Amino acid sequence: MAARPNILVILVDDLRFDEFGAGGHPYMKTPAIDRIAGEGALFERAFHTTPICSPNRASILTGQYASRHGIIDNVARDAASHRIPNYHLALQRLGYETAHIGKWHMGNDGKPRPGYDFWVAYDGHGRLFDPRLNENGEYVQHQGYVTDIMNTMAVDFVTRRHDKPWSLWFAHKAVHPDAEQAADGTFRMDGYRTAERHKDLYRGCVFPKKPNMQTVAEIVKQKPAWAEALELRKNKQSRELLDAIHAGTQEEIRLRAAMMASVDEGVGMLFEALERTGQLDNTFLLFLGDNGYFFGEHGLGPERRFDYEEGIRSPFLARYPRRIKPGTRLRDLVICQDIAPTLIELAGGKPGPQIQGRSLLPLLAGRRAGWRKSFLMEYWAENAYPWLIGMTYKAVRTRRHKYIHWVNRGASGELDELYDLDRDPYELKNVATRPAYRAVRASLRRELRRLVADAAGL
Repeated sequence: MAARPNILVILVDDLRFDEFGAGGHPYMKTPAIDRIAGEGALFERAFHTTPICSPNRASILTGQYASRHGIIDNVARDAASHRIPNYHLALQRLGYETAHIGKWHMGNDGKPRPGYDFWVAYDGHGRLFDPRLNENGEYVQHQGYVTDIMNTMAVDFVTRRHDKPWSLWFAHKAVHPDAEQAADGTFRMDGYRTAERHKDLYRGCVFPKKPNMQTVAEIVKQKPAWAEALELRKNKQSRELLDAIHAGTQEEIRLRAAMMASVDEGVGMLFEALERTGQLDNTFLLFLGDNGYFFGEHGLGPERRFDYEEGIRSPFLARYPRRIKPGTRLRDLVICQDIAPTLIELAGGKPGPQIQGRSLLPLLAGRRAGWRKSFLMEYWAENAYPWLIGMTYKAVRTRRHKYIHWVNRGASGELDELYDLDRDPYELKNVATRPAYRAVRASLRRELRRLVADAAGL
């Protein structure tokens, strides 16, 4: 068997596609993360298919849509998260040493899950300072900033002696704010908190307003399904939650950028450790977020659940010189389910029939023929926030168009949305009822039905 790479996946919580230097952030400095893009590949069209934490993490690990793996929301699904067909189980069978360090959040307990030889996690969302960590089944109290602690643990793991190739799933708490989550998924927010050394970083910097940061009246005119939800959002409980994290303000964007400074330091530490130990060019390094995030676009925030571009697009960078040319840029449609089959194939295995994603290795070798032309997005309304009840959707995105079907809004799809992304990249003009798009809408409705049936295994 040919030499198999080590595998390092770095996952950041709630990170937008443009929330790092090489991704186009106007002031954030992320030299170590940018190095991955410069020495590897930046996937410009990488997406989450159920853009909230628990479902999408499960989709990354299983290579399946949420409608198949069954973790459809952020409610504590502890038992289910012990049984998902995690790609690390396949890697163990292929002779890999496997490790998880950081946030699990598929189920609220931080206890070890099947598929890992080494385990560090915490219950629920954990805490940004002085976290209590579950280390291989035993809880240990730590002092300090959680990102710094996790960075050190990740470096310790990759530099220790390994008799096998290894795979590390390194999942940051950043850039999620401190939060207490109840069993029904509802939250009490405590806000974003940076490392002390970064508290004044980017002070006074401004993130420019985007064209789709509109008034409620403008939004509802093109997106009538949102009328009730945006009205409910004005209640006292909702405002208290939003105000706790400076939602939709420049301070929220700045604090998130300052939290990313610690993440980038950790990526730099891992680069140094891998170079020092001679492992760097034999390590497949993947960096991504677990869902997108809105900074007020379409009236949304603190939010990520909806399938406008800010919610579904992900930073997605990969470095592995044996397979990836430096400076590669890809615009093909990539989804998070593609990670599991890619890593299993790199490890010398064959992805099982339960996996719905596709290996990225042909794309990286320049073989684009037959690649996907569309993918499904799905979301089930939940109780996490009172204004979201009833906002279930199924949607399809192609290279040019996006069609959103609101399952519980409109008896015959009259509130559905259709966007021509080539002409309208900010999704400002809903063309679903325009005669010129009648054929496009009919085609996308057929494609959506096919994707929904395929995702569910029907």
